[in-house]
Amino acid sequence: MKWHELTISTTEEAIEMISNFLHEMDADGVSIEESGTLNKQRDTSLGQWYEHPLNDIPEGQAVIKGYFSELDSDIDALMAVLPERIDQLREFDIDPGDYKITKALVDEEDWANAWKQYFKPIRVSERLTIKPTWEEYTPAPDERIIELDPGMAFGTGTHPTTALCLRTLETVIKGDEEVIDVGTGSGILAIGAILLGARRVLALDLDPIAVTSATENTRLNKLENDIQVHLSDLLGVLNTDGNTTDKPLNVTVPVDVVVANILAEIILLFIDDVYAALKPGGTYIASGIFKNKEDAVAEGLEQAGFTIIDRQRDQDWLAFIAKKPE
Repeated sequence: MKWHELTISTTEEAIEMISNFLHEMDADGVSIEESGTLNKQRDTSLGQWYEHPLNDIPEGQAVIKGYFSELDSDIDALMAVLPERIDQLREFDIDPGDYKITKALVDEEDWANAWKQYFKPIRVSERLTIKPTWEEYTPAPDERIIELDPGMAFGTGTHPTTALCLRTLETVIKGDEEVIDVGTGSGILAIGAILLGARRVLALDLDPIAVTSATENTRLNKLENDIQVHLSDLLGVLNTDGNTTDKPLNVTVPVDVVVANILAEIILLFIDDVYAALKPGGTYIASGIFKNKEDAVAEGLEQAGFTIIDRQRDQDWLAFIAKKPE
């Protein structure tokens, strides 16, 4: 089987939105490669090793590839629509740079499984290691393993925002917390929270494919009794009108911790809802924020009543740790 490979050379800042555009255009798979220039330092503080060689993508740039069925897709129509959507990002203060879009026709075996050879077990924090299901691995006594089969639709957990969020969770989770994970994707943060000691996690996502992926990864980690995955527009499931299931939620609102690893623009949309969903003294971890959005998110958190406790950084991304006052 042949597939159309649509390649967009753009900025790291625009990765999340352009990837989302490709998913909305019914891409069967999306891959992302960020800058690996020789002057970029790699974090080996936790004993990480890297399968990927450094690449020559300029610093701050990225290459995103979307894959579309040759039989079911009009690639020329997609290429005509995509520039308009990318250009609109500038209206939201997201700079895609002088992006380029190219197309190619590739064999299925060239992409569908080739990426798996580069996804190896990786220790992302002091206690958490992400392990693909197809890899053999013997953990050290202090390691807690997240088994992951992300599929082509979701990341492997090695993107700076996800690794940053897992490390931040490790500093926040003390034991027995109830947690809501907004925009759960593959469910990696929900799984990590339980392995770090949280009692229960409600994992939410607007994308039905994400719900399926998170549900499957929850099952792979044997955490079905601890994690409940729901289709929800942000925190809509907490409202009577937004709860489309008769099944009771597994957490009692207000909760101890809310974590959201999503775009800054989305974080700003529902800060007040997060504040309401947290207990007094509760913690909000807001991640997925590119450096140019730091001031806007900080202002939004403070205006909503949060106290910013810390800011964790990884490359050009950051995560806020914010507290609801007692």
